[in-house]
Amino acid sequence: MPNPTAAMLVIGDEILSGRTRDANMHHLAGALTKHGIDLKEVRMVSDDAPAITAAVRALSAGFDHLFTSGGIGPTHDDITADCVAAAFGRAIDIRDDARAVLQAHYDRTGTELNEARLRMARIPDGATLIDNPISAAPGFTIENTHVMAGVPQIFEAMVASVLPTLTGGAPLLSQSLRIERGEGDIAGPLRTLSEDFPDLSFGSYPYSHSGAFGAHIVIRGHDGARLDAAIQALSRLFPDDAS
Repeated sequence: MPNPTAAMLVIGDEILSGRTRDANMHHLAGALTKHGIDLKEVRMVSDDAPAITAAVRALSAGFDHLFTSGGIGPTHDDITADCVAAAFGRAIDIRDDARAVLQAHYDRTGTELNEARLRMARIPDGATLIDNPISAAPGFTIENTHVMAGVPQIFEAMVASVLPTLTGGAPLLSQSLRIERGEGDIAGPLRTLSEDFPDLSFGSYPYSHSGAFGAHIVIRGHDGARLDAAIQALSRLFPDDAS
């Protein structure tokens, strides 16, 4: 059986403006790979309600899972929860269980649960909460969509909370070989080799360092024995250039 598939939606003007570098996609890709869920698409949108709603609808319909990052904080531009609710045709309001989580957290820290912070307790009908051990404000899962914070430390904690509840497949394995030749010399033999191993994927990633150039060839697949055979075959193709 093929692995489950996933998409990611990264939300926020600060990402698209270049002010903030996104780290969450890198983390999610690695976590999903280990869990046996194939990340197939990543999309970035601004803090624009119609764009977020349309992207949620499209990606949740196209993949087994959708993970969103960003836009669930206490400020006016945190509109992700409302957009996700709209995408699934659900009402959204302050929920008692989410409010209780926030109240307990702010009581412990001696902070007021004011109107702005209470926005983070607004959860679409029928959603389940995602635990946030860092700052308490929960994410949520609705149908196949997992709505998470954009702050990397919190996002990573939420991913760790959600992944054990999801059915995975075979983890994606990889092996790599550095070949000290240009891609123009590698392309033909590499194409032939990939045809001999149609169950594996082959990627060529060029490098240049201190006047030397070549390519890192990365072979990926789910069968360790097949990977071993492919990397050995690649080494035989370029015996004097591989390392």
